[in-house]
Amino acid sequence: MESEDYKRYEFKKALEELKDLHGRGTELISLYIPPDKQISDVVQYLREEYSTSSNIKSKSTRKNVLAAIESIMSRLKYYKQPPETGLVFFVGHIATRGDQTEMYTKIIEPPEPIQTFMYKCDSNFHLEQLESQLKEKDIYGLIVIDRKEATVGFLKGTRIEVVDYEQSLVPSKHHQGGQSSRRFERLIEIAANDFFKKIGEIANNAFMPLIKDINAVFIGGPGATKEYFFEKDYLRNEIKQKVKDLFDIGYTDESGLRELVEKASESIKDMKISREKDIINRFLREIKKPEGGLGVYGEDAIINALKNKNLDLLIISDTLKKRRYTYKCPVCGSTMTFTEKPSEIPVCEKDNTEMVLSEEDDLVEDLYKLADQAGTNVVFVSEDSDEGRLIKTAFGGLAGIMRYIPAITP
Repeated sequence: MESEDYKRYEFKKALEELKDLHGRGTELISLYIPPDKQISDVVQYLREEYSTSSNIKSKSTRKNVLAAIESIMSRLKYYKQPPETGLVFFVGHIATRGDQTEMYTKIIEPPEPIQTFMYKCDSNFHLEQLESQLKEKDIYGLIVIDRKEATVGFLKGTRIEVVDYEQSLVPSKHHQGGQSSRRFERLIEIAANDFFKKIGEIANNAFMPLIKDINAVFIGGPGATKEYFFEKDYLRNEIKQKVKDLFDIGYTDESGLRELVEKASESIKDMKISREKDIINRFLREIKKPEGGLGVYGEDAIINALKNKNLDLLIISDTLKKRRYTYKCPVCGSTMTFTEKPSEIPVCEKDNTEMVLSEEDDLVEDLYKLADQAGTNVVFVSEDSDEGRLIKTAFGGLAGIMRYIPAITP
């Protein structure tokens, strides 16, 4: 059964593929069908579009648009009703080499329900409704503040976004006494109040449009300033109700946001970044053990553990893009597989014959199929966190934790 992570990976990959496709004219059809739309109504709509498209002046464009509509109608015969989240068709003649075109068809069942019926005929596919479904749902508001400076931002999934950084005009303390000192103290408090108002306004403007989507708000900083800022009326009540915790941290610039996220992720384990950090740190602990523990990395080692059904958890960087090329000997049938396409055609060691490319597959898809067969859990991690970047840069985007340490054959 496909995990939510893998479905998201496949969905994202499909959109990246569609984004790069173009037609020679307005020949590419994007059809969005919401789950509550009757298939019979869609077919009737397409018949009317077919009739209208018969009047297109360009012979080639007319021919290609009519062929695309026919293709969609023929495929709709297999549906009594749309799936639970709806159905999206991308059909049309895409530009290839020179003046050549070829028919392209992609049917997607989106991860979230389609809201609006849409039919568009254009030189590129319309992806706006689907791209909005890729937006991160795991959102947290972040504020780090003291009297000198403050930073407001978001944690979206595992990515930290800075909204604004502001330095204050609050003067530092002075050592004069008497009436002059009291007047100066009042000026300090007025300047501090103005600064807190400004930061509150920045946070209110940033957080309120997303208030329904924000899971929680975290406030951090050194000393008691953060408590004072939270307790007074600088933040809107809707935002104050979302404040989950206040944390003591040393910095109030962008590095302070990272420190705040670190502290929050230690105490709140249902955050996406917390789950990701826990998984990667578990792997790192294993490979630090004598003789490697249960940690495993490297493409060959991962594939071998999957084939032996000895991999409990497979960790994949969500930016990993590799293909596997399998060459076959036309004489003896032996095969050789490469992750990168060889610069020269490989030669069979047995027959000294040039081998023929027989298969070209997506590495992640191959790994997921092996994982499914082995009952292995699969987790996709991002490059937004330090741990996620480490998986990509130090381990080639692939890591895993085995069920047991294989016995060494003497």
